[in-house]
Amino acid sequence: MIYRQIFLKSKVIALILFAVLLLPGSPLQAEGLDQLVNEALSNNPDLAVAKARWQKATFKSPQVGSLKDPVLSFALSNYPNDNFSSDETAMTGNEVKLAQAFPFPGKLANRSALANEQARWFEAIYQDKHFQIARKVKDAWYRLYFKEQAIIVTERNMALVDDIIRLTEVRYETGSGLQQDVLKAQVQRSKLMEQLMSLRQKRSVVQADLNRLLNRPYGGTYDVPDKLDLVTIEQGLEAFQVTASEKRPLNAAYQALIKRYRYQQKLAELDDYPDMTLWASWRFRNDDLADGGTDFVSAGVSFNLPVYREKRRAATSEALAAIRMAERQSEDFKGSVEQSIQNAYVRMEETRQQTELYREGIIPQTGQSFQAALGSYQVGKVEFISLLDALMTTYQAEMEYYRISSEYMRSLAWLEAESTLPLIGPPLKFTE
Repeated sequence: MIYRQIFLKSKVIALILFAVLLLPGSPLQAEGLDQLVNEALSNNPDLAVAKARWQKATFKSPQVGSLKDPVLSFALSNYPNDNFSSDETAMTGNEVKLAQAFPFPGKLANRSALANEQARWFEAIYQDKHFQIARKVKDAWYRLYFKEQAIIVTERNMALVDDIIRLTEVRYETGSGLQQDVLKAQVQRSKLMEQLMSLRQKRSVVQADLNRLLNRPYGGTYDVPDKLDLVTIEQGLEAFQVTASEKRPLNAAYQALIKRYRYQQKLAELDDYPDMTLWASWRFRNDDLADGGTDFVSAGVSFNLPVYREKRRAATSEALAAIRMAERQSEDFKGSVEQSIQNAYVRMEETRQQTELYREGIIPQTGQSFQAALGSYQVGKVEFISLLDALMTTYQAEMEYYRISSEYMRSLAWLEAESTLPLIGPPLKFTE
């Protein structure tokens, strides 16, 4: 009787496995993931910092692109130091002076443009961070999916090992089995228990990553679907490369950085020319003076003398070096993105093929092999070790299928972030 029960239970397990693998993906997967991505884009602390940094930079241009405030001064001028009388000398008076500094033409405009490019740099970084945050959320989601499915598979196989242990115990009690078979089964169950504990710990780590990305309290848990909706893409490698070169925000960021340093170079060159200060004053004189105390009016202009050229040449050289640095950084970034896209695309193709192989070939074959081994073991045609090997081969195949399907979607998430081409869910919307 017990043989029949175990045989029927193993068939049910196999049917469940095949049903899980063949059913279409749950629509809740995409919807739930989109909600998590939107939540992260609204609440992620790193993204909030990037946004604040950008907004802070936008207020710099009006500051550096405006004239300095005029200077109003008051003076008690030419009073005798013996009695401080205001009606003894003709030059004595109370003076009011107004002065305004004017930078050399072009300096204010270049300072404002430099600040604007700096703001564009931070804006592009903020925009690019949207794609990176979305990728991290999706990556963690698919890692969590694998951990959950691995836990389910491990628990299911532990239950099956428990049945096999009972089977071997019955065979041992009836004299048709060996005690070492029981011990082997128990050892295998202990290994599965160790694997299960490790998977649960890793699941907690991934959940903590998601909580950090979404700015949720520590300890929050998530429900993942029973099966992934494996997205099929039609774009080739070149499409990802072209889209990345045209639309990746960090490409625009580096162009803004190069422009910023060019404006810095222009400012360094303009520092060779003097700034100007215009001023005017009015001296109020005492009416009791011999000449009737007529008021005096004065006006003038002053220039700074840019005679110390060494520091200005150093400033120009610094700007030129910064331009070369930014250009090299831009080229290096483009190259790294191209390499990253190529690696992700190759990994995507590899895991796609492996997923199909496991779903259509290896999983059914290992399931049939286990069924055959179980039937043969029940009638004493194969050793217990063969049954145990068949079971663990089926287990490893299931685990590998879920790992590879998770890796496939993680590769898509990486491709999406590097190229900005939407593959999983709708296009991202930048939060203002």
